[in-house]
Amino acid sequence: MAGSPVKIGLLIPLQKNLLVDYSVSNIPIFQGGNVIGRNNLAISDKRVSRKHVSLHTTVDGSAEIVVEGPNPVIVKSGDQRKKLSTQDKALIVHGDIIELIPGNYLFKYVTVGSEHASSSKTDSSFLRKEKRHSVEESSAVKRNRHILEDEALERTLLDNDNLEQDDVVAITPGHSQLKPPEVLASCGNTEASRHFSVPKDRLSLIFRLMRVQGIPAWANSCSVAIRDVIQGNVLVAVLSNYMVDIDWLMSGCPDLRKIPHVLVIHGESGATVDHLKKNRPANWILHKPPLPISYGTHHSKAMLLVYPQGVRVVVHTANLIYVDWNNKTQGLWMQDFPWKDQQNLNKGSSFENDLVDYLNALKWPEFNVHLPVVGNVNINPSFFKNFDYSSSKVRLIASVPGYHKGTNLKNWGHMKLRGVLEECIFDKEFCKSPLVYQFSSLGSLDERWLAELAVSMSSGILNDGSPLGSGKPLIIWPTVEDVRCSLEGYAAGNAIPSPQQNVEKDFLKKYWARWKANHVGRCRAMPHIKSYTRYNGQNLAWFLLTSANLSKAAWGALQKNNSQLMIRSYEV
Repeated sequence: MAGSPVKIGLLIPLQKNLLVDYSVSNIPIFQGGNVIGRNNLAISDKRVSRKHVSLHTTVDGSAEIVVEGPNPVIVKSGDQRKKLSTQDKALIVHGDIIELIPGNYLFKYVTVGSEHASSSKTDSSFLRKEKRHSVEESSAVKRNRHILEDEALERTLLDNDNLEQDDVVAITPGHSQLKPPEVLASCGNTEASRHFSVPKDRLSLIFRLMRVQGIPAWANSCSVAIRDVIQGNVLVAVLSNYMVDIDWLMSGCPDLRKIPHVLVIHGESGATVDHLKKNRPANWILHKPPLPISYGTHHSKAMLLVYPQGVRVVVHTANLIYVDWNNKTQGLWMQDFPWKDQQNLNKGSSFENDLVDYLNALKWPEFNVHLPVVGNVNINPSFFKNFDYSSSKVRLIASVPGYHKGTNLKNWGHMKLRGVLEECIFDKEFCKSPLVYQFSSLGSLDERWLAELAVSMSSGILNDGSPLGSGKPLIIWPTVEDVRCSLEGYAAGNAIPSPQQNVEKDFLKKYWARWKANHVGRCRAMPHIKSYTRYNGQNLAWFLLTSANLSKAAWGALQKNNSQLMIRSYEV
């Protein structure tokens, strides 16, 4: 009779804040081969394969992890965090953390031998644990305090539901979106947000926040989910994004299955692309735009939805993955545009030019469809000239990789923004007013480039024709404590990346500003939104929602005595 298998260690489940998750059972690890996957976890998340990873261990406790499934796995050893793709291998030791899906399903590898250490080692370990537990308890207290504050705030706001109709903030054409300061002072900024309302006929014309799980109900009252965006009788869908989780996407938005023609423009690579190709519906076309310059990505996040009545244009900030549409602060703008009248087919607009120019740069393979309204048509960039964008009140600021010069210098990136703002006339109150840069990922910056960007962001003229003047930038980014106390705990930091040397540059110290979102109930929903603006008090000169983080790759950097703009990535 064979002997009993030798137990080498355990995989201990962790919450996203790295505390032990007692709702999930430990997974025993034995000498030799071990298979870890969906069956071990008793979950239905198909991103986790039945044979997701294998662990090959020896009697001394050392182990080799091999990724067997199509999705990447993260191994965190000390301060090092390594991404493994299909069939990649890595050695793991006692204390290492495995993320079966990046940011999800965390397990700590603990060897049995560690339980039998010497008494002196145990004593010192106990002291370290006591210290760590003290920190964890302090963190937990802070998180609980935030939760209690949110709940108390919600109760207060619910008590104020009997405010007079005159106290409701509404957007009306030609008027400020905010109430006069004296009214705001009387009801409080948070309460003003709670009672903010927009006429239904203008809902598609405004900036929206996306719905977040785990925040007070009032904070989601005007927010949108993906099902609110992709809905109705969609004939053709163009989905542009960086990350695409097709399994979540099909379950999170079932209407996608009903759309006859879907084009997915993505920035994925490696095993994820293989998974996309294998699991996409037959009527889906996948396209990754060309990346002519190294270290670039297709990072744009947008949608074009063709209906019998027209087209819906959507610009947003969320990857097509679960955590982005449920756990983070995200923004979205969308507007519906009708088909052009026959007599106006050749009549264009600035927004149309912005959109079609950008779509041309993506170089997707055109395809033929039959639409009830117009018959057989080729879906290419020129097709989108068939819609009337004259009602648009916005401009599209996009980035396209390449070396742009001459007449193309102001077509993309921060130079495009500069060109658009130079055509705008602003009130005197915005003269030399501050700028806000709010984003999720910080690139490697230098003072020269920040000054270059500030010139573009500060562009514009006053009523008398004089320049608007330079504004001081404020760089808004969460702190470590913000991340630790967030809805996701430390896992939220995965989407707020930057090397330490980029963050700790001395010249940045004068620009830093704290992330705060009490008035919309999202302090603990870490920002993946990217927004840039110029303001004076409660008034905005302009506001930009974009996929572009604060980096040269996204916005571009001037070269050759400012005659050429080099951009690495697609953004919109």
